[in-house]
Amino acid sequence: MTHFSRGQKGKLADLGLSAPFTVMVDIDTAGLVVDISCFGLDGSDKLSDERYMVFYNQLASPANEIKMTLAGRAASFAVNLDALPASIAKLVFVAAIDGNGTMRSVGASSIKLGEAVQFPWSGADFQDEKAVIVGEIYRKDGIWRFGAVGQGFNGGLSALLKHFGGTEAAPTSAPTPPAAVPPPPAPPPHKPVSLSKVTLDKRGDKVSLDKRGGSQGFGRIHVNLNWNRGAAPGAAPKQGFFSRLTGGGGNKGVDLDLGCMYELADGRPGLVQALGNAWGDFDRPPYMRLAADDRTGQSSDGENLSINGDHFNDMKRALIFAFIYDGAPNWAATDGVVTINMPDQAPIEVRLDQGGNQMMCAIAMIENRGGSMQVTKLAEYFSQVGRESAHELMDRRFGFGLRWTTGTKD
Repeated sequence: MTHFSRGQKGKLADLGLSAPFTVMVDIDTAGLVVDISCFGLDGSDKLSDERYMVFYNQLASPANEIKMTLAGRAASFAVNLDALPASIAKLVFVAAIDGNGTMRSVGASSIKLGEAVQFPWSGADFQDEKAVIVGEIYRKDGIWRFGAVGQGFNGGLSALLKHFGGTEAAPTSAPTPPAAVPPPPAPPPHKPVSLSKVTLDKRGDKVSLDKRGGSQGFGRIHVNLNWNRGAAPGAAPKQGFFSRLTGGGGNKGVDLDLGCMYELADGRPGLVQALGNAWGDFDRPPYMRLAADDRTGQSSDGENLSINGDHFNDMKRALIFAFIYDGAPNWAATDGVVTINMPDQAPIEVRLDQGGNQMMCAIAMIENRGGSMQVTKLAEYFSQVGRESAHELMDRRFGFGLRWTTGTKD
């Protein structure tokens, strides 16, 4: 692994890198909310095609030449330079604080290209900037190169977008009455970049969403749980959920499991989770399906639950929860984040930045309120008490009325 310092540049071929490869931006956020993005720029260093801004609201470029995966405090970009159009001459990787705080508070961080080169940096390199241009991959004389930038930027993500020539989508407003004689339709421009995102910060924070465009439902609702996969530095080896009961276990890195308690409109309750192989069903009741569980805890895609929002009227409520299966002493060490995405809606983000060493976290409640969707941050934590499991205690707290037996992932 070659280590670059700020301002250092080198040809990718000399570093032993050939397409495709992964760019990993790993940031010790120190409790801040930091958004990581990639701007695909033209030869004039402008975002002339906004489809090549890859970030939390647009996770891939048009043909997946750049594909982003959020992983706790880190973001991984699968990059295939050979597939990029000739109009894209530079990829710029940036990080911007969402909300309060400055870059000086950030801890030890880095950008890494495959296993070939790494540029370490930290908040000690900055003052009161809200963002940093971390590094860039650029084409010069037909040859791709990497530059370690580490340049602070006073504005946030919106200011970076403007700096690179992009256009931010305006907030939705009430439609204006049509003209008596409508003009001929103009060719549609590229859709402006929407930076809208809803972050539920505090317990009890809510957001309500209505169906768009007279549709019957919300489309595919994608719930993603992601986290920092490395075991906490200096932490004692942790035991998995069942290892704690049987006396086994070890330290294999952080592994969280995602699940959902639900109640359908007809009153039927149920559970979707890997334990007990209760995966659910997307096209039939309960209209939600958990993706295959990654038992290693190393998948950068995290844990994923799909909810069939076209059957939202068949649902009453869904409690999104997670538990620490292995490798973390407490929830703060996981850097966990849950993101709820659906078509034509701003993503909803809930960070697991509270709690102690409890095993279980009730993250958010999704409720059908007269056809509208209400999402509430719960951030309530549970541990086994005597013979009552954390699952049972959480069920009792929210009144789903399930019957509990010992489950297994095997």
